[in-house]
Amino acid sequence: MAKGAASRTDCSVRVAIVHHHLHPGGVTRIIAHASEALRAAGAGVVVLSGLAPEPDQHWPVPVEVVPGLAYEEQRSETTPQRLVGDMRQAAQGALGAPPDVWHIHNHSLGKNLLLPLAIGRLAADGERLLLQLHDFAEDGRPVNYRRLRDSVGEGDGALLSQRLYPQAGQVHYAVLNGRDRALLARAGMAAGRLHDLPNPVSLEGVQAGGPAPGQGRLWLYPTRAIRRKNLGEFLLWAAVAPEGDRFATTLGPRNPAERPVYEGWQRLAAELELPVEFELGSRPGVRFEDLLHAAHAMVTTSVAEGFGMAFLEPWLAGRAVAGRNLPEITDEFVDAGVALPHLYRRLEVPQEWFTRGVLEQRAQEALQRAWAAYGRPLRGDEVQGALNAWIVDGRVDFGRLDETLQAQVLRRLHASPGAVEELQPGVLPDPGEDTALIAANRAAIVERFGLEAYGARLHEIYHGLLASPVETPGALPGEAVLEQFLAPERLYLLRS
Repeated sequence: MAKGAASRTDCSVRVAIVHHHLHPGGVTRIIAHASEALRAAGAGVVVLSGLAPEPDQHWPVPVEVVPGLAYEEQRSETTPQRLVGDMRQAAQGALGAPPDVWHIHNHSLGKNLLLPLAIGRLAADGERLLLQLHDFAEDGRPVNYRRLRDSVGEGDGALLSQRLYPQAGQVHYAVLNGRDRALLARAGMAAGRLHDLPNPVSLEGVQAGGPAPGQGRLWLYPTRAIRRKNLGEFLLWAAVAPEGDRFATTLGPRNPAERPVYEGWQRLAAELELPVEFELGSRPGVRFEDLLHAAHAMVTTSVAEGFGMAFLEPWLAGRAVAGRNLPEITDEFVDAGVALPHLYRRLEVPQEWFTRGVLEQRAQEALQRAWAAYGRPLRGDEVQGALNAWIVDGRVDFGRLDETLQAQVLRRLHASPGAVEELQPGVLPDPGEDTALIAANRAAIVERFGLEAYGARLHEIYHGLLASPVETPGALPGEAVLEQFLAPERLYLLRS
């Protein structure tokens, strides 16, 4: 620990921000925003990355490459002890003194099997750590969890929990939303060491404006179309849309493992002649700003999000959001003054549209796979727990289905257009052009989730961390975090 760290509660704090890489994307953007906000407040900041940033990236603070921080498949050969030494040397070299705070992103996701052990050494040495959790290996990532358990936990889930989530006054945790905070609190984390840190929301260089004239209304899904983004539901809305409406996505999946499912949706859209264009954002000469301005509204059909940027960013560009609601994410936005009236919680289709027993079979198979991957036996009542969440009054939530069952629904709607009357809701909610709502939401987002608010919140968290006592690290009971996520009612086949 840096000498005198406990008294350094002003803006002169020295911070080392740590992540596996700086590839363009969500976490990298958050790190860039945090770096800028801290630098502007007078803090000393360095970013430690396992890989060098791309040549066209411009960082407001020094970036030091520590090869041992990279993803497991890319990192250099090292040990936890050497990794700690390399991190300290890089941070002190850039800051001129040891950091007062280590702000480390996604250490527990299983992308690097040495980093949790290195963090354990830092915690044992009394270093002050803010561990920011964007995603969880326990949440629908059984391959990551199994790898962590076998390596970091030496085959023992309780030992893994102890090493992933050290508990001490000098170790604090930051999460993106109230859902994650509540899960970790139920797992046993002390409330005073558990902080909300919502992502900052900013669309730099994009000005609000009215829709450009074009051929029909464009419903834009600004997303990289991986499975949990629920592309089948987006295609359903295209299938039942009024004549002349157009639908488009911006990006395809980067992961080769996601491509076969994605390409299956492309083939089905062509087969059914749906008014959908894919990957508009990847076309030469197409700017994201132009797509936003061409759109009638933004759409999201995702069944799982970390922070939920898709519910906020469009309003800054003067566009409303329609589609699937995720209450455990959006309730906080509503509490912050952001009105989201054009969302639905479920897209219901008749249970009778499916072969008898097929839903039970799908639920049982998915739960068995997931529970086995996490080293847990499946109880019979857990299958029924999943079905109770899927089916209400004889109607199934479309978002709970897998791609095969979703495609069956689309083909039925194509063959029998009158079947749309059995959907609830039967149309994608239309936001229209409510300029007053857009202006009010934009103001609320800037106030509560803007860069200035983010910087103030970050400084507040650092202040509390620096004022906390240094203790011998302890542990949560058993696999407490895993137990919070292994809830059958959370099962979506698109995530299994």
